Amino acid sequence: MLDIALLGCGGMMPMPGRFLTSLFLRHNGRFALIDCGEGTQVSLRILGWGFKNIDVIMFTHFHADHITGLPGLLLTIGNSGRDEPLVLIGPKGLGVVVSGLTVVSREIPFELKIIEMEEATEFSIGDFMIKSLPLEHRTKCYAYSVTINRLAKFDLEAAAKLGVPKQMWSYLQRGEEVSHEGRTYTPDMVMGQARKGIKVAYCTDTRPVKSLPDFVRDADLFVCEGIYGDNDKIDKAREYKHMLFSEAARIAKEGEVNELWLTHYSPSLTKPEEFLYNATDIFSKTFLGFDRKNTTIKFEQEDIL
Repeated sequence: MLDIALLGCGGMMPMPGRFLTSLFLRHNGRFALIDCGEGTQVSLRILGWGFKNIDVIMFTHFHADHITGLPGLLLTIGNSGRDEPLVLIGPKGLGVVVSGLTVVSREIPFELKIIEMEEATEFSIGDFMIKSLPLEHRTKCYAYSVTINRLAKFDLEAAAKLGVPKQMWSYLQRGEEVSHEGRTYTPDMVMGQARKGIKVAYCTDTRPVKSLPDFVRDADLFVCEGIYGDNDKIDKAREYKHMLFSEAARIAKEGEVNELWLTHYSPSLTKPEEFLYNATDIFSKTFLGFDRKNTTIKFEQEDIL
């Protein structure tokens, strides 16, 4: 299963009761973070899931409301006793940006591994399978999808027919070879077809781009910016390269996602609930994001061995 928490839902500047946009993912005790604006670590502490075991932080772009919370968070992680490397992913130039921001946090006791992107890229960080997609903003910006893959279904009949001892079944299911009484058994001998995993997509600070619906397709959860709820704000959204509630909803509908959370509200959008209908009229399973809104997504069927 995958736990997801929206640490903040604001854009441009933190507001009372509204931290800056950041998404936190938890799987098997390990974490992934997307964006780290001012105040992110405060919301993390309120959430209470921990932060020491963050494996990767992904940055959509380098505007301040998405990255200036990094130095403080790194120091906090360091004070938790972490010494293993931490991966940072973002557009080209990430190394220079991180070097500047961390002038005030030089004492962190772990290595920062910087990955810079110039195009759509795929990564594997622990159990997190990450894909990126270039967007259309005033600076280089990326959307991300994070997938937790699922092992193929274990074929009980095949295992029994081959005579594999039951105590070895779980090893084969995890992809390990086993040996018994001089015979070696490999996972392909007892594993069936692959099954659907869990997919979460995250997109903020962009105009709609043609490739977005396919990028988010079939996501269990799509978290997308809606900087303005009022459709009359379209000219402003176009000028500053952002999206309306209704535009996010169209992408969710075209991408056939299961659920849409809106986020990254303008400071002027003090009552987003008044404009939610502009999204739900297009995609009914649209919900307003709020600080620390969270959910758990489970695999369609759990295995018991």
